[in-house]
Amino acid sequence: MSAPRYTLAVIVSSTREGRFAPVIANWFTRHASAHPEIDLDVIDLDVVRPYELRPGSEEFESFAKRVEQADAYVVITPEYNHSFPAPLKHAIDLLYAQWRAKPVGFVSYGGISGGLRAVEQLRLVFAELHATTVRETVSFVLTAKPFDEAGQLRDPAPAGQAADALLRQLTWWAVALREARTVRPYAA
Repeated sequence: MSAPRYTLAVIVSSTREGRFAPVIANWFTRHASAHPEIDLDVIDLDVVRPYELRPGSEEFESFAKRVEQADAYVVITPEYNHSFPAPLKHAIDLLYAQWRAKPVGFVSYGGISGGLRAVEQLRLVFAELHATTVRETVSFVLTAKPFDEAGQLRDPAPAGQAADALLRQLTWWAVALREARTVRPYAA
């Protein structure tokens, strides 16, 4: 039995010049697009520029609407100094109700920890927003090593298996929480 369709917002959090985030985002969105139940919306914070958003502006309303319309999120984040990027925290903090009672997954990258220290901190942030983080993650250690010069994984099987596990969990939670919000609106 196939799962009902849902919208997955993929949030690309790095805005640094020379960032590796597009390589990871391109790989993940290609992989996720093979799942027929998922409609993808890529929200690149380098394009959204959260520090420039002002409540009431057209750009702010567009960002808020995209976050609101998503049934689930995958945050693609590097680890900077044992944490996640400041523009991501700002983008998260711009909104509140839009995140509630929705699942969040993570694809991380960076040094020897593969970005997992950033993910652990993000779990705390999203818990405060009444979002549900899923256990499964995709993590790339030493960022560029698993990828060739064309941005393709040298050995796609391990990351693909991790992404499938993440997407299975997100699918279950996205559909279950959407149905629950429909029956009984979530009140924090």
